[in-house]
Amino acid sequence: MTAPTANWSYPTTIKFGPGRISELADHCKSVGMNKPLLVTDKALAALPITAAALDVLDGAGLGRAVFSEVDPNPNEGNMAAGIEVYKTGGHDGVICFGGGSALDLGKMIALMAGQDSSLSVWDLEDIGDWWTRANGDAIAPIIAVPTTAGTGSEVGRAGVLTNSETHKKKIIFHPKLMPAITICDPELTVGMPPFITAGTGMDALAHCLEAFCSPHYHPMSQGIALEGMRLVFENLPRAFTTPDDLEARANMMSAAAMGAVAFQKGLGAIHSLSHPVGAVYGTHHGTTNACVMPMVLDFNRAAIEERINRAAAYLGIPGGFDGFKARIESLRTELSIPANLTEMGVKREDLDMLVEMALEDPSCGGNPVEMTADNTRALYEACL
Repeated sequence: MTAPTANWSYPTTIKFGPGRISELADHCKSVGMNKPLLVTDKALAALPITAAALDVLDGAGLGRAVFSEVDPNPNEGNMAAGIEVYKTGGHDGVICFGGGSALDLGKMIALMAGQDSSLSVWDLEDIGDWWTRANGDAIAPIIAVPTTAGTGSEVGRAGVLTNSETHKKKIIFHPKLMPAITICDPELTVGMPPFITAGTGMDALAHCLEAFCSPHYHPMSQGIALEGMRLVFENLPRAFTTPDDLEARANMMSAAAMGAVAFQKGLGAIHSLSHPVGAVYGTHHGTTNACVMPMVLDFNRAAIEERINRAAAYLGIPGGFDGFKARIESLRTELSIPANLTEMGVKREDLDMLVEMALEDPSCGGNPVEMTADNTRALYEACL
């Protein structure tokens, strides 16, 4: 097989296939962008794939403006700097280009650049109907171009922003943060370092797995999550060991988007543990998810064993729950994922703080087993 090329309209307009970054300027014009700001991270800004995208824009008379002051866990300071560049440059739309950090921050810039100065981004946290506080008409048009296959932010209506004072990650939501057009070009992911391929791929798996295990009722997300897991198990090792395997890269891009669609059903302890660790220690999000994944499976076993048995049968993994967990562990080994949080720098003396942050994280509400101070601390201990 070769990498597929297709156009989809779910959950937004998606242009999928190798080489489709060449269409970037046309899609900008179709959503009313004449002077876009491309938001990416510092490392990506210097790479040829970014230069090629800017060449496409420049060749169509759309300029080559870039903002790249994006931290691995972007915060409100990054957002403010980006908004300043956006306003000073007289831009009329945002191209979110990169991994989850760039995609999320680009969305935040598009969201807040046109809002009244009295509105704080923290006023738009994903709580109840807080999103209605924003002026939806002032949100700039967004085009998303993922260069990793993990977060799925390119098909989401939210972004994650870290509060630099509290070190807490917050989910900022508005329906209009869904990109108008997403370009999924697997050729853009070929140059990812192996550890990024591994971490982002395991992030996609975590999204699918937690959505599949969530107790909430959402059969559509349930089916998407199951097929997303299959794509990860079959393609992530190939993408890791053979970086130029475009079929594997394309399937991983699909799995990432599927995970983000699926987790409308809910996330759980994997994310509620990893969000505080990432915020406090600056660890890679997907790698942290992968690190705690087997321990969370054990934590939730009583509530999810029957469901995981069915998933294992569909995925062709013998041994039910135990076989599924063993496959996760062998995949972590194949991808050189740290065996525990101690290897990622987490200190036992910080557990009280991490437990408090984990219980405040909205992801814990979707966990199949209710998370308490005692069992969450025990779970963190198991991850050390």
